[in-house]
Amino acid sequence: MRSLPSSKTYAWWLAIARILTGLAWLSHGVPKFTHGAAFMPPGGLMGDYVTHGLQIADPTYRGFLASVVQPNIAIFAELVRLGEVLVGLSLLLGALTRVGGFFGVFLTLNYIAARGGLLSSSTLQSADFALMLLSFVALVLPTGRVLGVDALLGKRAPKVETVRAEFVPEPPRDGPSAPPNA
Repeated sequence: MRSLPSSKTYAWWLAIARILTGLAWLSHGVPKFTHGAAFMPPGGLMGDYVTHGLQIADPTYRGFLASVVQPNIAIFAELVRLGEVLVGLSLLLGALTRVGGFFGVFLTLNYIAARGGLLSSSTLQSADFALMLLSFVALVLPTGRVLGVDALLGKRAPKVETVRAEFVPEPPRDGPSAPPNA
């Protein structure tokens, strides 16, 4: 029977997944800066996305879009594109990967909510859902410990020696300290 690969092998594969996820985030965020007019309101995709979300999102999220996002759409557009680039850089460089993973999950959950729901067939097949799962991996696993800045910043816990039980035979007690025979 073959044994499982070492933890270093898994760490390398997790680092590769983290780096590719970071590149995916950057591929979403950088064009929003380089082609800002196509994304930024009033005539860009952000306005269209919010308008579409107001029509199809569930009532709770629709209220958030109408009362918070739409009146402040320019600020939210900046936050979206800056957030995508920062998440991408965090994951690509392996710097604060758990924070990057958290905000990656947060952003994609908002995108999915604006499109109408988490468990629809179209959501489960979307790139946003895949990006959310990959960001979740970066959130819960130490993916920045290989090929990442987190390896330089984080200190490993000291190795704890294994405690082993030891049997020490004792001579039988006799005399006044022996328990009475019943």
